[in-house]
Amino acid sequence: MFVKEYTEDLSKRLMIDSFPFDISLNGVQIGAPDRELKKAAFAVDASFDTIDRAAENGADILVVHHGLFWGSPIAITDSHYRRVKRAIDSGLTLFAVHLPLDAHPMYGNNAQMALTLGMKEFDPFGLYKGVKLGFKGHLPFPMTIPEIARLLGFSSEGGMQVIKFGRDMIDTVGIISGGGGDDVDQAIAEGLDLFITGTAPHEIFHTVKENGMNLLAGGHYRSEVFGVKALMRLTEREFGVESFFINAETGL
Repeated sequence: MFVKEYTEDLSKRLMIDSFPFDISLNGVQIGAPDRELKKAAFAVDASFDTIDRAAENGADILVVHHGLFWGSPIAITDSHYRRVKRAIDSGLTLFAVHLPLDAHPMYGNNAQMALTLGMKEFDPFGLYKGVKLGFKGHLPFPMTIPEIARLLGFSSEGGMQVIKFGRDMIDTVGIISGGGGDDVDQAIAEGLDLFITGTAPHEIFHTVKENGMNLLAGGHYRSEVFGVKALMRLTEREFGVESFFINAETGL
């Protein structure tokens, strides 16, 4: 299999063309399409560190949630130059998938968190520009917030914060990974017991308190490892490509 075949298949599976409003340049950002795909690396962020570690370990492609190109083109200078140069010098393809990987009902960050919590059924939740990026539903049995955090791998070292003004035992949850704290209003409107996200802005505290709500912010990074890890398992299982995850924890 060549890199081009793999990236075309992944683009179709993740329906990246359905998110034209995403500021991320989804798909191949740096490409060596005619290279044979023997090893794949996966990470949350494209940085010099993750690109270098992918190249050092012989990866032909690095698949990330946060790529190098957002919105308007930027000059390839300074640290940006070093990242791009390292990828090109090693013949590494960089494939980025942002909102499509949040919203995907199987491989997405939010669906994977729901599955990690044992939720067998969940519905789309969290409207953003006409598309629901997250999911909501019932837990398999009532849990406390610390129990939910442990299942998801959230901790204070990873930037976890808890705002608790609602029920002790959680039955219904809404999940939007990353910087989805502002969407707590949607969880309140739907009467959910807990809103799970990555990070939340300061001003959300009073909204949560005044509405008797619970919010679990597990850290932006920790809430977005789920999707790329799911793609890693898919790549090993269905494509037979040796794959590995690069953990570049930010604590944020």
